[in-house]
Order: sequence, then C-alpha cells, then structure tokens
Amino acid sequence: MHAHVLRCASRRPPAARAWLGAAALALVLAFVLPAGAAELTADLVAERVQRFYDTTKTYQASFAQTYRIKVQNVKKESTGRLAFEKPGRLSFRYDKPNGNRVVSDGKTIRVYERENQQMYETKVAMSQYPAALAFLLGKGKLKRDFVLRLLDPAQMKVEGGYVLEGTPREATPAYQKVILYVDAETSQVRRVLVLDAQGNRNRFDFSAPVVNKPIPKEEFAFEPPQGTTIVRP
Repeated sequence: MHAHVLRCASRRPPAARAWLGAAALALVLAFVLPAGAAELTADLVAERVQRFYDTTKTYQASFAQTYRIKVQNVKKESTGRLAFEKPGRLSFRYDKPNGNRVVSDGKTIRVYERENQQMYETKVAMSQYPAALAFLLGKGKLKRDFVLRLLDPAQMKVEGGYVLEGTPREATPAYQKVILYVDAETSQVRRVLVLDAQGNRNRFDFSAPVVNKPIPKEEFAFEPPQGTTIVRP
C-alpha cells in the first residue's frame, strides 16, 4: 500500500507537529503593511494589515524558522519557501535535509514529518489555528479576533520599525500571543514570533516576498512517500 492510516483520539500535538503546524499561523500573518505615518496606533496598523489581506490573492517568500522548546532547552532551525493563494491554499516547503511539508487545499491541512515518516491530516474547521486560518480564507478580522497593542520598538530592539502584539480573544492551545515586526521603510512584516503557554517560541523571518503572481496548482497538492503513516483525529 502507498500509506496506511492511523486514527487517534484528540490529544495535544507533539512538539514537532506544533513546530510545523504553527507555520500556518505565521504564513497568514506575514504580509505587507501600507506605508503610513510615523505615529500609529495598534488599531490603525491592524486596519492597514486587514486591507492588505482583503486585496492579496497570492503571496510567496523565503523563510527562516527558529523554534525554541523551553522545557527541553532545544533550538531547531530550518529554512524553505512558502506560498499562499486564496481561498485557503497554502504550502510550506522545508529545505533538505529537513524535507518536511505543510499543505492545505482550503479544506484539509496536511503536515508531513519526513524524519518520523508521518503525515497529520486535519480538517480546516477542526484545526487548532481557527483565527489564523480565518485570515487565510479571507474571513478573519484582526481587530475582531485579537486584542492588539503596539510595543515599544526600542525595548524590542527594533530600529526604524513597528512591533504589533496580538492576543487571541478566544483562548486556543496553539498559541498565546503573536508578535509582528514591521519594517518602517517598506511597511512589510519581516518577522512573526508565536508564543505558546509552555513558553515555546516559534519565529519566522521572511525575505524576497512576491505578491499576486500566479502559482501552479500542483504547489498545493502533496502525496507522502510510500510507507508514510497518516494520522487523523
């Protein structure tokens, strides 16, 4: 058989699964802010981000991910390429030797772990990332879904930029806060930091963004290698 299916009861995902799954969240938040005044409120930044979500059809970029697991005092680093297309398609390609994949066709999210030879399949509606996926599907609202505030760029060691913190209004085990680092000159979100209840820190740095360019449909399709265990809730 090409792959076999393992069905499991609902449980907290392992660190590796959370590490990959958080990619969906970071992707949806990694977009461009229109240029604006030097003095901005959190609401004004959110409104401009929202306008970009509402008009962006496709987004592609390179990423560098740093995931710190607090309890194990472990740091994992990886790089790759991401792609997004409305309504609801996303793709993360991790560079070798990692080789992991995160793919969604708008209905199902597939998280493939090459090292463990496993692929997790979850319906978008059942995902642990409802707010993030709502943005991906063009249905989320920053001001509605998050309590927002601007952080002091100097304290966050950011020069010539803005730092926007979002706390989900509806509690989720996936994350407690999301922090966006915005470049003032280009008005782009260059970094996303995701914090969870266990003190883990998942950071994505983005470069070479490409907006509203066609993406091949096969980018959002993925078949795991033969022998992969497929895990579904």
